[in-house]
Parts: sequence; structure tokens; C-alpha cells
Amino acid sequence: MAETATTRRSRITPEREAELYEAVLDLLREVGYDSLTMDAVATRTRSSKATLYRQWGGKAELVARAIRHHKPVDPAAIDTGSLRGDFQALTRRQDDCQMEQDSALMRVLGTAAHTNPELLAALREWLIEPELGEMRQVVERAVDRGEVRPDNPAIEYLLHMIIGAFAARTLIDEAPPTQAFISSYIDAVVIPALSA
Repeated sequence: MAETATTRRSRITPEREAELYEAVLDLLREVGYDSLTMDAVATRTRSSKATLYRQWGGKAELVARAIRHHKPVDPAAIDTGSLRGDFQALTRRQDDCQMEQDSALMRVLGTAAHTNPELLAALREWLIEPELGEMRQVVERAVDRGEVRPDNPAIEYLLHMIIGAFAARTLIDEAPPTQAFISSYIDAVVIPALSA
């Protein structure tokens, strides 16, 4: 699927692709996933629906890739020399406003993914798996440095812990996630769990 998508995407410039992705995210924020249509994306971006389908195959892949583009993964760029430093650097990739927007988007998509297997598959391919890969690299470096035991059972739950912090912040505290909150959560929960 990724190979086919790469072939399909080759006709659009990176600038145009970024513009399309921003429009998709704006529409998602405005109307949610279920009400987002390829017609609306085509109208907003002055594209043809045929072009959108040819390049992305459908709404689910277009949405998932827009989110991935918005939140690129580059674990090699984050290597501070310590587990805590790496997590803090990951936290600083987004400011508080961006965290709030992304948290709202993830709530909308999380709900939609429960009833839409195509969206769930696209999110797994373009968002969840890359995030897991990034987290694995951060933890592998910590294991190599001796900061984390390779058999620590918390490693398997790392992404669960991070996503849980975002979801719980809004649900429990009625406040958006912020850099300060995520940073303190990492120090209080994630680092102790991985260092045990």
C-alpha cells in the first residue's frame, strides 16, 4: 500500500501537498471526520475529486497522511543522551496551542475510528506505527545506555502511557494538555516506570 501511495503522490509538489494537508486538517476541525467529504476537500483546495482519489485513494488515507505530515517522525533528530532528555525534547516539538488542537483532532478521530475500519487501518499505518517506531528507538537508545532494562514490561505500554496522558488531561482535569503537564507526567510516571 505504501509503495502504491508513493507512486500516486509523485505528481503533486511538496508545497501543494502541504497545502492540501492543511486544508484537510482545517476541515476536520470544522466539521469532524464523518462530515468531511472529498467534495469539501476538493472545493477548499481547488482540486478535482479525481485527483484526490488518484493521489490518496480515499478519505481515510488522506486524513491519516495529513496528520502524519503535520507531525513528522524523525527519531534520529532527537538524541539528547538521556531518556528524560529525549522525552522532554519530544514534548517541546509542539507548543501548547498545537497540543490542544492535536488533542481535539485525536478525540474526533478516535471516536470515528471505532466505527470505521478503513480509518483505523489508515491511522495505524500512517500515525500509530510511526509513533511506536519512534518510541522504540528512544527506548532502545536508553537500553543501550543502561537506563532501561531490556525486559522492563513498561516498554510495551509506553505509547499507551503517553496517549493516556493526553486523553485523561481533558477528561479528568477539563483542561487541554500542555508542555508543562506532559513534562511533569513524563517525570512522575513514564521515567519511573521505565527505570524500575
